Amino acid sequence: MDDRIKTVASSSRIPFLILGPVCVFLGMASAWHTTGRIPWFQLFLALFGTFLAHVAVNSLNEYADYKSGLDKTTQRTPFSGGSGALVERPEHLKAVLVTGLGALGGVVLIGLYFLIARGPWILLPGLLGVILSAAYTPWIVRRPWLCLVAPGLGFGVCVVMGTDYALTGDFDATSLFASLLPFFLVSDLLLLNQFPDRDADRKVGRRNLVITRGSRTAARAYGLFLACAFFSVLLGVVVGALPVGALLALIMAPVAFLAFLGTSVHHDRPDKLVPFMALNVVVNLAAPVLMGLGILLS
Repeated sequence: MDDRIKTVASSSRIPFLILGPVCVFLGMASAWHTTGRIPWFQLFLALFGTFLAHVAVNSLNEYADYKSGLDKTTQRTPFSGGSGALVERPEHLKAVLVTGLGALGGVVLIGLYFLIARGPWILLPGLLGVILSAAYTPWIVRRPWLCLVAPGLGFGVCVVMGTDYALTGDFDATSLFASLLPFFLVSDLLLLNQFPDRDADRKVGRRNLVITRGSRTAARAYGLFLACAFFSVLLGVVVGALPVGALLALIMAPVAFLAFLGTSVHHDRPDKLVPFMALNVVVNLAAPVLMGLGILLS
């Protein structure tokens, strides 16, 4: 039983689940800016639903990667290549699948609550989130441009805008512009993590930007998305959708630039990318938190 729990927990990629609460926090800040209040029960459900969705994606991805043989050939880093838990304990494959499907079922139940409480428009981020969770590994990873933006849609549109709607019952420009920062950053997070996995991913039929366009072009796309992430914050403030405090996120721009420089130089040397992948993770976690704090303090 202990081995099963450890395998399920490892396959859920627990250390990486912090990204969900970070994006929920940004959605909460957006809602606070609009209404000046936070319904705590709905916030808890949004947070729990995000946690379950992330567990579902990670678990189903680990299950599919083991079944395809990818887990046995991938070059693992601290940030990419899967956990390797099922390679060590394949007898718990069914438990990982059940965990992923169970978590996805929990997301659907929470979505039904918000459908009743907030109305049919919650289906926009809700259904998109379920589709992304279920389709990411079997379908999305074989379509390069959709594979590029799917993570950002999940954490930006689904989590940030979905949390804001769950708390306010409305979509507005503030939540839209708040969602753009994680949209570009999280898309970049998965893009950079695909560099070390290029050869292994190609063997199992994946077709992401690194494989179809090459690492140099993918590095340029990475830099473009970083620029768009911080430009979206500036634009949001200029058009009045975001308060001036949101500019606090720009503190992380120099760190993002360092990650881009390292990626540009070492795009074809995955073994040299790990420090810059670490910087990329820091940017993904810190920038939305700083933006959320700036919004709350404005």
